Amino acid sequence: MELQTLISDLVEQKRDKTIELSDQVWETPEIYFQEYRSSEYIIHALETEGFQVEKEVAGLKTAFTGTFGSGKPVVAILGEFDALPALSQKKGLTVSDPVVQDGHGHGCGHNLLGAGAFAAAVAIKDYMEKKELHGTVRYYGCPAEENGGGKTIMAREGLFDDVDFALSWHPSSIPSIWNDNSLALYAVLCKFTGVSSHAAASPHLGRSALDAVELMNVGVNYLREHIIPEARVHYAVTNTGGSSPNVVQANAEVAYFIRAPKLRQAEEILERVHNIAKGAALMTGTTVEFIVQGSVSNLIPNTVLADVMHKNLTAVGVPSYDEFDQQFAREIQNTLSGEEIKAALAVCDRVTTKQLEGKAIADIIPPLGKEATLAGSTDVGNVSWVTPTIQCMTACFALGTPLHTWQVVSQGAMPIAHKGMLQAGKVMACTAIEIMQNPDIIEQAKSEWKERLEGEQ
Repeated sequence: MELQTLISDLVEQKRDKTIELSDQVWETPEIYFQEYRSSEYIIHALETEGFQVEKEVAGLKTAFTGTFGSGKPVVAILGEFDALPALSQKKGLTVSDPVVQDGHGHGCGHNLLGAGAFAAAVAIKDYMEKKELHGTVRYYGCPAEENGGGKTIMAREGLFDDVDFALSWHPSSIPSIWNDNSLALYAVLCKFTGVSSHAAASPHLGRSALDAVELMNVGVNYLREHIIPEARVHYAVTNTGGSSPNVVQANAEVAYFIRAPKLRQAEEILERVHNIAKGAALMTGTTVEFIVQGSVSNLIPNTVLADVMHKNLTAVGVPSYDEFDQQFAREIQNTLSGEEIKAALAVCDRVTTKQLEGKAIADIIPPLGKEATLAGSTDVGNVSWVTPTIQCMTACFALGTPLHTWQVVSQGAMPIAHKGMLQAGKVMACTAIEIMQNPDIIEQAKSEWKERLEGEQ
C-alpha cells in the first residue's frame, strides 16, 4: 500500500489544478478535430508541470504529446478531450436544459478523461523525480475519438512505435477494468449529386439525390440479413437537400458506421455498402462520392496488464461520497429507465449485482470478469495493435447513466465526476509505476500481446 498511498498524496496535492482543467474543457466543448481551446488548456498545464510538449503531431492540429524523462521503459498515457454534437446541457440539473440550443456537450465525459490522464502523467513524473526512477512518461493528446479516429492516424504515423505499454481510462458509472474486445469500425459519408428541378412542372428533368439516399438505405437494410451476426451497420441522413417538397433535391448525404469484430470483416462489408451506393446512384441517374472519414481497429485485451491494474484499482479503492453526491445521483437516476440501470448492473457478477442494487452510486469494485466483446468501438484499439494496452473505468456518474446523453453532460462538472476522475488518475499512475519497476511484467504483457495478434498487423 506504500505506492498507492504516495501516489494518492501526489494526485491530491494537485487536485484543484486537475479539476480546474477538467471544468475548462467541459465549459468549451469542441467536436472532432476542432478541439483548439481544449488542447491548448492541456498543453499549457503539461508545460507548467515540466513536460516537453510537441504540438500538431501526426499532421493533426489538435494532437500533441507531452514527454518527461528519457530511455526505457516508455509508458503512454492516453488523453481525450473531444465533445459530441447536439448535447449541450447546463451542469448540475436533473432536467434537459441546453446551454446553447443544438450546441455541443461532453456527453461521453472526455473532459474528465483528458484531465484524469493528466493527473496520472503528472503523478508518475513527480514519483520518478522523488524516487529517481528511470524511464519515460508520455502524455498523448488524442483528438477525435468520437468521430475521425485521432489515435488511428497517430498510430499509423508511428507515434506509439517506441512505447512499451499504454494506459487509459474512461468515465463510467461502475469502477472496473476494461479488458474486453471491441468492434472495428469504418465511418463513411456518401454524398449524392443530382439535378434540381421543379417537382410539379418538370420533375422529369430532375435527378433526385434524396431518392438515391433513400434507395441506398433500403439496400443496406436488406444487406443486414446477409452479413455476420456480430456486425453492426447504422446510419444518419445528414443532409436531405432542402426543406421544400416542390423541389427535386440535387444534393443529399448519408453517414454510415460499419462495425465488425475484425477490421478485415468490416472492410468486406464496407465494399458491399459501397456497391449499394453505386447502385443507388445508377438507379437515380445521380453520382456518388464515397468518403471514408475514419476507421478504428478492434481492441486487443491484455490479461497481464489487466491483473496489475485491477490490483491497483482495488488498493486505491473508491472515493468517499457525501449526502450531496448521493442525493444528486438519486435525482439523476429518477430520469433513467429501469432497463438502463439494469444494463449497467449486467457488467457485474451476481454477488456484486446484489450488492449494488438500490444504490445511487457504485461504491463497490467488481472482480475482474471474463472477456467479452463490446458492441461499441474505440480508436484505443489501434494503439492496442501497436503496444500492450489496458484501461480502467471509474464511477463518475449515477449508477446506470448511459453515455452520450444529457445526463452525462449534467454530471460531468460535478463532485461525483471529479472524484472518479482523480481515482482514475491514481489507478493509472500506480499501475504505470509498478510495471515500470518490474521489467518482467512488460515482457509477459508483450508475449501475451504477440500471441493474441496471431501474426496479423
